[in-house]
Amino acid sequence: MIFNVTLYLTATITLTVIMDPTGNIPVFLSLVGRRSRESRNKAARQGVLVSLAVISLFAIGGEAILSYLGIGIPALQGAGGLLLLLIALDLLTGKGLTEPQAVEDVNIALVPLGTPLMAGPGAIAATIVFVRQANGQIASYLALAAAILTVHLINYLVLRYSGIVIRLIKDSGIVLVAKIAGLLLAAIAVQLVAESVKGFIGGAA
Repeated sequence: MIFNVTLYLTATITLTVIMDPTGNIPVFLSLVGRRSRESRNKAARQGVLVSLAVISLFAIGGEAILSYLGIGIPALQGAGGLLLLLIALDLLTGKGLTEPQAVEDVNIALVPLGTPLMAGPGAIAATIVFVRQANGQIASYLALAAAILTVHLINYLVLRYSGIVIRLIKDSGIVLVAKIAGLLLAAIAVQLVAESVKGFIGGAA
């Protein structure tokens, strides 16, 4: 077999669910919704490329990197959760809305869009697990690579055409979306920190 279809489908579905492309729209719009279409497209493109680079890096040498640094998945979850919480507080207090140009597109692409929203602890952990399942088989590695590319293409298309939503909700809608996004991000952040604590407790038990 030159291509592992089963692993491709499993990895594509799993990573799509974890990365949640449609769920990232509120955060994306709250950060760049008031900018020009060109700026939004640029941020979407850069964010997806950053996520692709991070996921690819951990697919190639994730276990070696974590082992060398002495970092476990719970530590990644805790760090990601704290980072998201800081961004959520900015959205909830309106800081990100009153100063829309304070953060450059490339910074938005890095944090929080590229990582930890898309290339977060869950996606990184899942990728490492799929690499283990590939077990050195070329067909499985090709399938996993194709799955990673497919998921990031889906993410890009969803963010790229999120402008349709902007035309419907207008500026007032963007403010509302920012508040909702901040609340959702805060909830995700708390969940990540909780899972991090569980992971540390489970590892120590």
